[in-house]
Amino acid sequence: MEENKNDLNEQENSTVKVIEKEEINIKTLENAKEEKQTTSNDNKKSKLKIVLITLVMILVLIAILSTIFAAINLGNSNIIKGIKIAQIDVSKMSEEEAKKTLEEIYLQKDENEIYFTYEEFETSATYKTLEVEYQIEKAIKQAHEIGRSGNLLKDNFDILKAWIKGTNIDLEVAVDVDMMNQVIQNINNSIEGRLIQPSYYREEDKLIITSGKEGLKVEEKQIIEEIYRVVKEENREQNIIIPLITATPDEISIEKIHKEVYKKVQDAYYTKEPFTIYPESEGIDFDIENAKLLITEEKEQYEIPLTITKPNKTTKEIGTEAFPDLLATFSTKYQASNTSRTTNLKLAANKINGTVLLPGEEFSYNKTVGERTVAAGFKMAATFSAGKVVDGLGGGICQISSTLYDAVIMANLDVTVRRNHQFVTSYVPAGKDATVVWGSQDFKFKNTRKHPIRITATVQGGVATVQIWGIKEEVEYDITIETKKVSTIAYTTEYVQDPSLPAGQQKVVQSGSNGRKVEAYKVTKLNGKVVSTTLLSKDTYNAMKQIIHVGTGQ
Repeated sequence: MEENKNDLNEQENSTVKVIEKEEINIKTLENAKEEKQTTSNDNKKSKLKIVLITLVMILVLIAILSTIFAAINLGNSNIIKGIKIAQIDVSKMSEEEAKKTLEEIYLQKDENEIYFTYEEFETSATYKTLEVEYQIEKAIKQAHEIGRSGNLLKDNFDILKAWIKGTNIDLEVAVDVDMMNQVIQNINNSIEGRLIQPSYYREEDKLIITSGKEGLKVEEKQIIEEIYRVVKEENREQNIIIPLITATPDEISIEKIHKEVYKKVQDAYYTKEPFTIYPESEGIDFDIENAKLLITEEKEQYEIPLTITKPNKTTKEIGTEAFPDLLATFSTKYQASNTSRTTNLKLAANKINGTVLLPGEEFSYNKTVGERTVAAGFKMAATFSAGKVVDGLGGGICQISSTLYDAVIMANLDVTVRRNHQFVTSYVPAGKDATVVWGSQDFKFKNTRKHPIRITATVQGGVATVQIWGIKEEVEYDITIETKKVSTIAYTTEYVQDPSLPAGQQKVVQSGSNGRKVEAYKVTKLNGKVVSTTLLSKDTYNAMKQIIHVGTGQ
């Protein structure tokens, strides 16, 4: 029994020791955890201190660098290191040095030439002709401002970026809109199969309306984009295939035509105080509904009967006072032996001869002369087409429109529509001509004087003359057109193989002539002194290609 008790006591003691041991182990683990947690917190605090110290050091470094960069830039007026304009390095250059560097490169591009082609048609224009202008000063200003905005952090960032990676500034380019439009219009006037718009003219007691013709015209937005693309590239010569679209002519508006044609009959009369002449006006009218019915037929030309009411009294019947003063006169020479061309000149001159314009009234050359047709008596004669001199119906009538143009300017009238020829003409200097093309290019002007005017036109003895008569105003100016040649466009030579000529023999089929760019000015004088000089136009004339046939025959 005692032994059993002893055994039980020993077991109890042993159990107590185990429990005590486990309690000690648990306490030890808890202490270890507490120590570990304390160590972890200490580590976190240490890391946070390191981060804060690092941030402070970075900020201090940035401040130091900013101060250094600011100090460096403070006394530096040159473009900073790492800056390029259009990939041209302008680092550390002054603004003047950068300008000189860029101008040496880009001013050489003036004579770069763009060729516009479509099948057999070709025309060209130099960068100078198009007034291509590289925005050099703007780019240099942008380059110089890098690192100088006034924001210290931004400036230093931009400086570091330029130093490390480099910074390139695009060079913007501008092209004169009027010059591009001139190129486009010349193409539209010259391209084979071109679009022809509806028009009309009077022929005695009939109104002739032409319906126009579907054809090609330049896709303006695309060709302008192509021009900009070319001038930004480095190649000296570029070719643009003319983007053309097939376009339908505008619809004929009978109401619009009636509004322009309709006139009330008016007898000529004059007043003495103040002395003013009011010339006669024929009454012109037509049946609108009948005209609308006639144009429903698909025809190239329509004849609309006009109702003409003659005035009872004309200016001739009220005396010669109607147009007593010669306001302007201009003459050009022609070759009388060229009978076909002379016929065309006389027909055009006769059409405009005697035309009276009231104050505010506009004159249209195409509507006055009418379509150039065989039925109207026009002949085939030399004219410009597709970059060459060819025979065309009505060739030569632009000499009359050009002669009229000069007289109009000298009479101090306002020109509303006018464009120069594709090539320099033989009868007037460059800048003093006015081309016309049926269905696409007109010449128009308005009587902006206080009194009516009367146009007379004669073609005889090798001289075409246009005179403008009216009443002189209180102050009359002497007006001339003065032209200034801006640049010359050298002609090129095209060699064409010709089996009809013996091998090696050459024949000049078309003589070449230089083109040019000119500016025309209206010079107004009073009592011999210049009162004003006004720009009339900027005109570009293409070079006339020399064509030589080279024999390949036996």
